[in-house]
Amino acid sequence: MQVDVVGVIGAGQMGRGIAQVAAQAGCEVLLLDRDLDVAKGGKARIDKGLARSVQKGRMTEEERAAIVARVRPVTDYAELATADFVVEAATENIDLKSKIFAAADEAMKPAGILASNTSSISLTKLAAATKRPEQVVGMHFMNPVPRMKLVEIVRALQTSDETFTATRTLGDRMGKTLVTTKDMPGFIVNRLLIPFLNEGCFALQEGLGTVEDIDVAIKLGLNHPMGPFELSDLIGLDTVLYIGEVLHREFGDDKYRPPAILRNYVAAGWLGRKSGRGFYMYEGGK
Repeated sequence: MQVDVVGVIGAGQMGRGIAQVAAQAGCEVLLLDRDLDVAKGGKARIDKGLARSVQKGRMTEEERAAIVARVRPVTDYAELATADFVVEAATENIDLKSKIFAAADEAMKPAGILASNTSSISLTKLAAATKRPEQVVGMHFMNPVPRMKLVEIVRALQTSDETFTATRTLGDRMGKTLVTTKDMPGFIVNRLLIPFLNEGCFALQEGLGTVEDIDVAIKLGLNHPMGPFELSDLIGLDTVLYIGEVLHREFGDDKYRPPAILRNYVAAGWLGRKSGRGFYMYEGGK
């Protein structure tokens, strides 16, 4: 299947990143959000990021302009009728994603593939709620999408071989390194990541060290580029909490139990970089 037009639902950090790599791969992109200003803002953020690449000599001004021109902000699901492949990148909430899937399923052409960027929700459940279960797949990008090479391709029970092959082909065009995972809670990355982030929080709760001490110890002692708190702030503490709750509920294993400090930070609205405060304070993106 040839993918020429990609729809991306959600113009937040993940959605605009997916839109960027799809446009860089030569696809026309429909960047959909319920708020047109948000969708336009997503395109503007893509343009700003690419402008920095031009300044650093990583691409030409002509290449930047061509990529940005391929992204069109929209608000109406009916616009997805021309899309060959649609990726949902909304908040990690099964009720919201199910509603989005139903609307996209209704709008898309019969041959279109519907994918989710979910990091924990069952693709099999999402597929069962559509009229195209064989054409539903998971395409879990890492954050930030333009820089991170990995994409987890998640096969629902219903995903056809044709859908899987088309998804791999698109991922290859985007320049991503692809791994395949069964439809199990957390897939590969988050199944291993969440206990690590949780343990950092428990260590902080117990006074084992400060936020800075624990992050430095992990970066230098384990050769990680980021410590657990830096990484949690980047992901979003609400997202970390939600994934942990899903894994704890599905597996019933306390290694996935979200720590009280994480719940409290989310309740306070301290969600990390996106809110300006998490385990660290942020100003001007730093």
